[in-house]
Amino acid sequence: MLSFGSGTTVVKRLLAVGKCDLNAQDEKFAEKSIRFLVNKKKPKLTEDVEAAVMQQTSKTKCIVIYWSDWKNHVRSKLDIGGINGSYNNGSTDIASHKLHPHVWFCRLWRWPDLTSQVELRAIPSCECPFDQDKDQICVQPYHYSRVEAPVLPPVLVPKVTGENLPSRDELPPVNLEGGTIPNATYSDGLETPQFGLPPDTPPPGYMSEDGESTEQDCSMNSPASIHYASDSDSIPHGTVSTFLDAQPVAYCEPPFWCSISYYEMNQRVGETFHASQPSLTVDGFTDPSNSERFCLGLLSNIHRVTQIELTRRHIGKGVRLYYIGGEVFAECLSESSIFVQSPNCNRRYGWHPATVVKIPPGCNLKIFNNQEFAALLSQSVNQGFEAVYQLTKMCTIRMSFVKGWGAEYRRQTVTSTPCWIELHLNGPLQWLDKVLTQMGSPRSPCSSMS
Repeated sequence: MLSFGSGTTVVKRLLAVGKCDLNAQDEKFAEKSIRFLVNKKKPKLTEDVEAAVMQQTSKTKCIVIYWSDWKNHVRSKLDIGGINGSYNNGSTDIASHKLHPHVWFCRLWRWPDLTSQVELRAIPSCECPFDQDKDQICVQPYHYSRVEAPVLPPVLVPKVTGENLPSRDELPPVNLEGGTIPNATYSDGLETPQFGLPPDTPPPGYMSEDGESTEQDCSMNSPASIHYASDSDSIPHGTVSTFLDAQPVAYCEPPFWCSISYYEMNQRVGETFHASQPSLTVDGFTDPSNSERFCLGLLSNIHRVTQIELTRRHIGKGVRLYYIGGEVFAECLSESSIFVQSPNCNRRYGWHPATVVKIPPGCNLKIFNNQEFAALLSQSVNQGFEAVYQLTKMCTIRMSFVKGWGAEYRRQTVTSTPCWIELHLNGPLQWLDKVLTQMGSPRSPCSSMS
């Protein structure tokens, strides 16, 4: 049995072993949050907190708090308007590591660089993990493990010789705008969506808010059984005369994991944003952009029309993008939905490659997975240069704010929407470049970045 001094002594002791280099404001919030846990009316809870933190052990019971209590605590200490709110000046700086108690305490006592709950997994013995949608949540930091990015195996690429390879002009353009673009819509991430598809198109799968697929998705459209209908299926392959010894081409993580360009209709506006942080927001505010935030409010466009102005006013908190454990997530922070076209996500759930998915406020969606891409790249190498080149479309993600596009909407192309962004995933694109170079380029240079 541990012995305790006064509550103040316990709080100071727990604060002293924190891993974070806190500024004055965060230190004040940390102290009040520890007091929130160390409740003199619940000595056993206090005992478990100190045992877990001081001994760095998972062998304690769950340290359980109520979600509603934590929300009230955050509102009172940070003066925000709601659990998805922000400081009264419109800033989004408090983000999710304070809004989610398990993230905050894991950040405080274990991983100071933790940014989001998508980086965490509960250990098997935890009875109240954050992902079970209960009224209570465990905040014992040692009841969670951190998601690590899997090591991607190198792709074995044969060196191709032969002259009858397609030239750059013979390769198809990489775009997803041709034909009817289907839509997937859901209200709260739990109910069956309605899809606006041509009669001959099989119904695509469905992604719920918590990342699980529907029963139909699991039984009929498992990723292993899905044929990805890329444009290369209809392209005649060039003659290959010889395959030399295969060489491994490894994946390397670039310093900037993605590049983001902002568009209004068909016009690019402003400079490209290069993302180096694993978590960032793209919002409509007028604060200066930094490494964790791309603010669209200050960007000017002399050709901006009224419709675009009105749409920009509704972007608000926009979208939060996470790159965690080799996976990319998009979370809608805005009060208006966002619309995402991700071929990688669409393939995973059996959707048509060009499907545009509506993400309502407060919902999130996994929009890219490095391991799935690696497996597809390895398969495509055996199908030839064009099949690998076609994978460049999977490394581009388009996302519109407020207004959607596709079969169910008046706008049929993303360039018809008032405000949208395009993400280029630099790691996969650079990997493709290396593979294409190893395979042997066409007569005219052509790479994934061209």
